[in-house]
Amino acid sequence: MDEYILTCLVDIWNACKEVELFFADKPKIFEEFRHDTMKIRAVERNVEIMGEAMGCIAQRDEKFLLPESKAIIQTRNRVIHGYDSVTPEFLWSLVIKHIPALKKDIEDLIEKNNCNIIL
Repeated sequence: MDEYILTCLVDIWNACKEVELFFADKPKIFEEFRHDTMKIRAVERNVEIMGEAMGCIAQRDEKFLLPESKAIIQTRNRVIHGYDSVTPEFLWSLVIKHIPALKKDIEDLIEKNNCNIIL
């Protein structure tokens, strides 16, 4: 695997892991999240990182795709350019469903390609 792509994948994985850590100390409860501006902004920032890294991968190798690639790039663009349309409900769906799936996809890809990296 291309070293640059691997670096981007690790950046995405780290952003996913960081989002997980925001919720590590207690159960994931939407009503608490929707009123926690710091967590909302922190999730938005990590989505920006994920989307930017995924965009860099796409520029490097347009055939390299993860199942969530387009959605992540579109989400990044929405957070940056359409910030007023990013709702807590939208971010919550990322936290609960899409970010864990992306993290798992990256772990599987790294394992499948026998990359010499520890996540």
